Amino acid sequence: MPELPEVETVRRGLEPVLSGRRIARLEQRRADLRFPLPDAFAKRVAGRRIQALTRRAKYLVAEFEGGQTLIMHLGMSGRFTISPSVGSGKMPGDFTHETGADPKHDHVIFHTEDGTTVTYNDPRRFGFMVMAPTESIDQHPLIRNLGPEPLGNALNAGYLAARAQGRKTDLKAFLMDQRNVAGLGNIYVCEALHQARLSPKRAARCLARTNGLPTDRAERLVTAIREVLSAAIDAGGSSLRDYRQADGALGYFQHAFRVYGREDEPCTKPGCRGTVRRIVQSGRSTFFCSGCQR
Repeated sequence: MPELPEVETVRRGLEPVLSGRRIARLEQRRADLRFPLPDAFAKRVAGRRIQALTRRAKYLVAEFEGGQTLIMHLGMSGRFTISPSVGSGKMPGDFTHETGADPKHDHVIFHTEDGTTVTYNDPRRFGFMVMAPTESIDQHPLIRNLGPEPLGNALNAGYLAARAQGRKTDLKAFLMDQRNVAGLGNIYVCEALHQARLSPKRAARCLARTNGLPTDRAERLVTAIREVLSAAIDAGGSSLRDYRQADGALGYFQHAFRVYGREDEPCTKPGCRGTVRRIVQSGRSTFFCSGCQR
């Protein structure tokens, strides 16, 4: 399932063709995805301008004029592709690599006022789109309990220490809990913990001293999270299974993974002679170095 870097990559690909543009028409080719699509979806969107296209955690958020906001999730196989208007020349949306998306899974198509089309394709239909009043979007059930964005100033060592103090849950589960940090998933938690030299099996309370102040582990972890996510976004996100960027280009960060998917391979950290191991935590594969992650 796409994590924060992949969703941010999609947002950046879509922003030039959707933000500030009016939706002339919306095609809805089925009634539901994971959940039913919004009531009167086409009517509520047609003629409305998208005032901003943002991201919250793993959600794309399109704010429409008129007080409605569309929350979108890519699920396991959802993707957006862009087809430019005739005669518009090269623009975001020209394919760098063929996506292989079967048109029979094109479920929602946005037609903008300049003739560009943005198509949502989702073979497994695990994605979803819901609409909510803009004025109360922060209180929407999908949004209200999310923790801070990991690339924002609200995530710092002090915050992690306060959330983790006395917690016996392991670091992996603590970081994947969206109430603690928004947008992190299995891949980038594994990568961040390796970069911070922290075992995923450690109790989360290791981030806080007895007096509540952050430990050096918390400081290292915040730095690692920022560096790993920033590198992934810069590289265009990861192309795992069905994921593609909005413009059809593959993401290449997976070639730079330090531990994820590298079971039994040597650790890439200079001076470390450890080996990457795989264990299962909460039903998910965890990859870590048995040598440098303590």
